[in-house]
Amino acid sequence: MSLPLLMSVVELGGYPNFTPLYQRLGYRVEVITSGRKAITTLKKAQPAVVVAEFNFQFEFRDRTSNLETILAVLQHNAGVKVIVFYHREEEAKLEQVRERFPGFIALGYPIEEAALEAAIRP
Repeated sequence: MSLPLLMSVVELGGYPNFTPLYQRLGYRVEVITSGRKAITTLKKAQPAVVVAEFNFQFEFRDRTSNLETILAVLQHNAGVKVIVFYHREEEAKLEQVRERFPGFIALGYPIEEAALEAAIRP
């Protein structure tokens, strides 16, 4: 039996590497470094958990970040737990995303390992 997949989308980073935590919780981890690669992977794989960053991009015309595209693809993958890291000063923009794509867990920086572990556990 193979381990469930946790897809970690790290576009900017700047926080600890949580791969050891994910592995300790029983996940096979795939780290992806761009929203485009994440979307391609999501079309081929069914992760149990996706951890992604919300990075507000004011220059996008029709969306606020690559996260929205990832969440749109995930709408077709029922049962995937989504955890989003965000900068607290961008919380209002993230709430706009939540209105369109409810159901994800948001953790503000600095990310506390205990809070992340609690969010990932079933």
